[in-house]
Amino acid sequence: MDATDTSHPDYYHRVVDCQWACPAHTDVPEYIRLIAQGRYTDAYLVNRQSNVFPGILGRVCDRPCEPACRRGRVEEKPVAICRLKRVAADLREDLDGRLPKIPQLKNGKRIACIGAGCASLTVANDLLPLGYEVTIFERYGLPGGLMRSNIPSFRLPERVLDEEIGMILGMGVDLRLGTPVESLRAMLEQGGFDAVFVGSGAPKGKELTLPGREAASANVHIGISWLESVAFGHTERIGERVLIIGVGNTAMDCCRTSLRLGASEVKVMARKPRGFFKASPWELEDAEEERVEIIVNRSPKAFVVQNGRLTGMRFECMEYELDARGRILSERVSGEEFLPADDVILAIGQENAFPWIERDLGIEFDRWDVPVVDAQTFQSTRAGVFFGGDAAFGPKNIIWAVEHGHQAAISIHRHCQGEPIAERTAPQVTLHSRKMGMHEWSYANDYAPIERRLVPHVSLKERFKKLDIEVELGFSAEQAAEEAQRCLNCDVQTVFAAKLCIECDACMDICPVDCLTITGNGPEAELRTRLKASATNVAQPLYVSGALPQTGRVMVKDEDLCVHCGLCAERCPTAAWDMQKSHVHWPHAADEAAALEARKPKIA
Repeated sequence: MDATDTSHPDYYHRVVDCQWACPAHTDVPEYIRLIAQGRYTDAYLVNRQSNVFPGILGRVCDRPCEPACRRGRVEEKPVAICRLKRVAADLREDLDGRLPKIPQLKNGKRIACIGAGCASLTVANDLLPLGYEVTIFERYGLPGGLMRSNIPSFRLPERVLDEEIGMILGMGVDLRLGTPVESLRAMLEQGGFDAVFVGSGAPKGKELTLPGREAASANVHIGISWLESVAFGHTERIGERVLIIGVGNTAMDCCRTSLRLGASEVKVMARKPRGFFKASPWELEDAEEERVEIIVNRSPKAFVVQNGRLTGMRFECMEYELDARGRILSERVSGEEFLPADDVILAIGQENAFPWIERDLGIEFDRWDVPVVDAQTFQSTRAGVFFGGDAAFGPKNIIWAVEHGHQAAISIHRHCQGEPIAERTAPQVTLHSRKMGMHEWSYANDYAPIERRLVPHVSLKERFKKLDIEVELGFSAEQAAEEAQRCLNCDVQTVFAAKLCIECDACMDICPVDCLTITGNGPEAELRTRLKASATNVAQPLYVSGALPQTGRVMVKDEDLCVHCGLCAERCPTAAWDMQKSHVHWPHAADEAAALEARKPKIA
């Protein structure tokens, strides 16, 4: 194998599994260390730099970082990364003077954002400090998009939404509430905007066309529309017996909301076995804790209506044959079942809807009637019109929408400056040694053998008394400090200098997980089998040094096994190993602006 090129920014970035998995590349280990030190405001700002909404995401993020967490490789459960993010938001101090400064003198460029959801708000957050004037058009009477209309207040309190959205609006956004955009042509021709960003979400819930659907329409609800109606106070009651069709996160919000609006018996109907559920595991746990029954292998067949009113639904009972990897090989109907219901909520997905975009504007749509959007620049096929969030590639989640907003803001800035939008500042990784003395490093590298802490919840007796009682209470400062000790500091990298190695094997002897091997070089597939512990995860690249000066062999490190304990650096007699903090710099619009400014000719 060739020696590993650690100068490529992806190498050390990838080793920090949580940060690599995060769409917005949040510096997770750094903010966890700050929480451990009680520096909650600093931890909040580290978060906000990348994910913009720490208080919101600390409650409702889909947590792609946690399945990736290295702690999950040495014991069952990862660090509670998401809930530690909430701690930084809950315990921070006032941010006066620490948010981005907004220039009094504007740059003369006007940007329109359609929809006041997380993607549009991120675009505003990034462009306002550069002197842009940003106008956001929102059809509802409050900003927040699907964060406000589709996430129940018992999960995401209104005060948290208002506070974090208010930080961005306070930068000088021209917010037009109750102002739906009814014609993109009119905006482009008459609005006077230099660029338009479409962040209107995926506002159309999928329908279920079955016998009896029309006759039962008064008691059959589309999930996202029903949640929206609850959020804005239009719906306050539901029947005692409720069936939820679908088993994604929207379905979990619908079933738990139903319990708070008077339902006494709520069943979630899943067409396939549990391994195929789309809902996050923690969402399923919360629903089942509240006595929601999840019934698998039931395919909806018909709505049953008697005397003009819905009485229930008929389902086909499904049986599946699975292979060794859990994939469906075949299916068959084994019977039929009737389940009574007063109301049915359909939560089987959502779609984009752009009736207000004329089809002769130069914006191409694909066969699913979704705009064709460049995955890097987020520009449509018409220059100056950009899409992000669910409006770009269909339903995802908040953290993806935030990153879309960051990248679209870069493109909008380059577009407005007359620069090619595909040419962008590259990510960078910098390394700084943590060494303080012969065998001392400025980070805690001891392994804390403690289990993941459970987040305290409001009791079942109390939580149903009001719709807006937040169920999760969050960690206390003491609980957060304990949970923070579980982080393995993956961003403190083991950095090897081959020229200093004397091949004494001390690092190999002391490594607790056998991730180091000094051996002859060879093809990767064969080399992986010769390591002290076979490197079976081929998705994680090996580190391979250059030829060692004594024998010409190579140092091989399985990054998948390493727990960043630093014992190799402590034991090494020649300092061939060092522990260095990696900082991933993922460029935003401000960095792009600085890079473009630096390229301008200087006048003496």
